[in-house]
Amino acid sequence: MKVEAPETALPSRERRLHEFLVSFDSVIVAFSGGVNSAYLAWAATQVLGPAALCVTADSPSYPDHHRQLAIRVAREFGLQHEFVRTAEVERPAYRANPVDRCYHCKHELYGVLSRLAAARGIPAIVDGTNADDRGDYRPGRKAAREFGVRSPLDESDLTKSDIRELSRLAGLPTWDEPASACLSSRIPYHSEVTGEKLRMIERAEAVLRDLGFRVCRVRHHDAPFDPSTGSGSSRPGSRADDDDRSGRPEPRRGPLARLEVGRDEMPRALDPEVRDRIVRELRAIGYQHVAIDLQGYRMGSLNEGVRLRPT
Repeated sequence: MKVEAPETALPSRERRLHEFLVSFDSVIVAFSGGVNSAYLAWAATQVLGPAALCVTADSPSYPDHHRQLAIRVAREFGLQHEFVRTAEVERPAYRANPVDRCYHCKHELYGVLSRLAAARGIPAIVDGTNADDRGDYRPGRKAAREFGVRSPLDESDLTKSDIRELSRLAGLPTWDEPASACLSSRIPYHSEVTGEKLRMIERAEAVLRDLGFRVCRVRHHDAPFDPSTGSGSSRPGSRADDDDRSGRPEPRRGPLARLEVGRDEMPRALDPEVRDRIVRELRAIGYQHVAIDLQGYRMGSLNEGVRLRPT
């Protein structure tokens, strides 16, 4: 097998992407505003012009930070851009937050996009899955297969680092944007996804970004361990019940925010002034407890301890 030289490999893969895109008269690009989909939206527009319709799904699970990025890229690079409303949060199977939650989200999204494509006479829907995603647990890929969604970046063998470099060369502001995911990914599996939780998470992460943290996640944990009862909830006959009958107030219980920041940013998060502001502002949002994860940010930390197979 012939191995391409490094200086020709990336242009060759980019050329394959353009050849793939030009094979369609028009496409719908699932455009979240993240690194991959922003580059794909730009490339599709370069090849197909306004026949590349870039569509962003708007829902409570979609971070406003991404929404603003999508709007900025569309405006600055002349994308044909629309928003559609998706209702994954209204689906009981999604709200239950199983390990395949992303399947239910993508099923909702691709269903909406398929109806839009049929109404507009657009033959193909494409997404930003790339070659590095092949070995990951991505239940949303099952939904993509069911709806016939194509993945041009993956099919052109473009990796995440390729896409960042091509985005940089194109002048896209997303080229060095940190990895991102929907807000529901901050909630542990089997803990219900609700609009209130998603709003709290988004507001808490906005606090961290306003403080200058570039890579950050707020993991939302319900009813944390209470040392007065030995559990996260009060049961009849528990010590908390006894305390309540004796006239002592039952300890306050509320959600815990577990903060993950980049390891290089950890010292600043532990600075007393910054730490106190984080605690103060997150308590104002509704978090009773605020903890910093000493392992720092790592992608998919809520998958730790869960046996997942690549999809």
